[in-house]
Amino acid sequence: MPHLYLQLQQQLRQWLKPKDKRHLQGFAESVAAILQSGSASLSHWLPYLSHRECQARSQMERLSYFVHNPHIIAERFYNPLVKHFLQAFAGESLELALDTSMLWDKFCLIEVCLIWGGRSITLAQVVLEHGSATVGFEHYRPVLEQVRSLLPPQSTVTLLADRGFEHGN
Repeated sequence: MPHLYLQLQQQLRQWLKPKDKRHLQGFAESVAAILQSGSASLSHWLPYLSHRECQARSQMERLSYFVHNPHIIAERFYNPLVKHFLQAFAGESLELALDTSMLWDKFCLIEVCLIWGGRSITLAQVVLEHGSATVGFEHYRPVLEQVRSLLPPQSTVTLLADRGFEHGN
């Protein structure tokens, strides 16, 4: 087994409690492959996966099963890591950005990111079938509520948004 995969699995086990331990193994292996390949493209992960004696088609089917598995979701894998990361900011001032993006003129991505170190780190997002980047409060409220559940105690939050988000509360 590759060293990075084993380290990731050992570290992730501290914070993630998947339904099945094989999900953590697949998650750790995929994260290691992403990091080593430097790409989000499934086919670029192939050289970094175990079962190298399998044909590429079998590997792609395995990866497709993994990324479409309904038990491997952000709430179970990403949120615990982000929550642990954010604990370092307890009592600090945080800047968050609320934004929307259109995808293929058919879908609207609503996203809240932490602005930190010249980067944005996604805290929560949702994609809606919506023909416009202007969305009502009822659409972005769940994203804000999800972010609220991740934030550390005693933090001061500044939420940045453009004029399309007019709901003050």
